[in-house]
Amino acid sequence: MVADGTIAAVVALAVTVSLPCFLYGAWIMIDNDPVTWGVLTWHLKYILTGLALTTVPLALWMFPRLFGLAGHSAQFGGYAVIHAFLGLTAYAFLLFGFTGIVRIFRAKYEHDLYNAYDEDVLLDEIGGERMSHWRSRLRVGVFGYTFFWILAWLTGLTRYAIRYI
Repeated sequence: MVADGTIAAVVALAVTVSLPCFLYGAWIMIDNDPVTWGVLTWHLKYILTGLALTTVPLALWMFPRLFGLAGHSAQFGGYAVIHAFLGLTAYAFLLFGFTGIVRIFRAKYEHDLYNAYDEDVLLDEIGGERMSHWRSRLRVGVFGYTFFWILAWLTGLTRYAIRYI
């Protein structure tokens, strides 16, 4: 059986490697105007890779250990609770932002702006009167996810250092 510290090191590495994926995925969107279908899929490759590198360890290793599942004792104390709270808050912001992403994607897709970009067509015009609301939700969701993800990551690294180094 693999030692607990070894698994913790692999989890810490996987989550840490997701940060450059998130940053590069964000840079792709910031640096490219217009956002075409190719740019969007290029962006999503990095963002989804980052999410997988974070979510898979969460679901398969962190979550069962926190709640005492799969033969582990529950870890409801100190850094574990703070780490879990910050991580879950990050995912809550991600879901909040996702509500905006869906509406923005749908509006651009319905008007074929991913394939035939027209700079005279404004997103606020095609998305209806609430498009600025959905764009704000996206911005708040992305910022909140990033902020709380970094706090959870730093807390997790601190927990790792205290327990295994």
